[in-house]
Amino acid sequence: MKKTAISMHRAIRFFVLFVLLSGFSVQAQNADKAKKLLDDVSAKIKSYKNVTIDFKYSLSNSKKNLNQESKGNVALEGNKYLLNFMGVTRLCDGKKVYNIVPEDEEITISNYDPNDEEGLTPDRIFTFFKTGYKYSWDITQTVSGRKIQYVKLIPTDTKSGVKDILIGIDYQTKHIYNLIQVDKDGTKATFTINSFKTNQPLSKNHFTFNESKYPNYYINRLD
Repeated sequence: MKKTAISMHRAIRFFVLFVLLSGFSVQAQNADKAKKLLDDVSAKIKSYKNVTIDFKYSLSNSKKNLNQESKGNVALEGNKYLLNFMGVTRLCDGKKVYNIVPEDEEITISNYDPNDEEGLTPDRIFTFFKTGYKYSWDITQTVSGRKIQYVKLIPTDTKSGVKDILIGIDYQTKHIYNLIQVDKDGTKATFTINSFKTNQPLSKNHFTFNESKYPNYYINRLD
């Protein structure tokens, strides 16, 4: 369970970056082109009431004999979200965060913190990227007939374990296609969006935790 928890923690942080990185200003080389593209992506995301995504996540490092691949899905609406990934469900109703682990029949409940690096909200991302990275216009690729333009992010903190991050953006739809993070130790993590849907008819209880659905679960209330 410990390995799964570590992977989940890393993936959540990475996925936050993947979905909501578009709301910051770019101030680096090729800034005009990069800023214009990211502004277009940001405007698109902000125009939607909600977003639902199916995605694929892979993690590899040949030196560490690491080769992992998982699929997941997430629904986001304002500061609420429902993430299903690696056998774990994480639900945020805007006030509380619920980590539901069926394998252990355990639920951890904590207060929602918009400054938490795992929080799926734009506010944290805006602040994080404005101070932590420099940006540049990168390569263009054609994937299944789609023009994918990449923007590269490089940490300004020399002590960061991250070497660089590539954000792939569908040039026509202005939606994020994928995100590739390479760490200094050679570990490569990739998120790829398989399905991106907007303004779905979600039920009013979609982001509501129902404790009665888990009668035999141990509930750990941290706050």
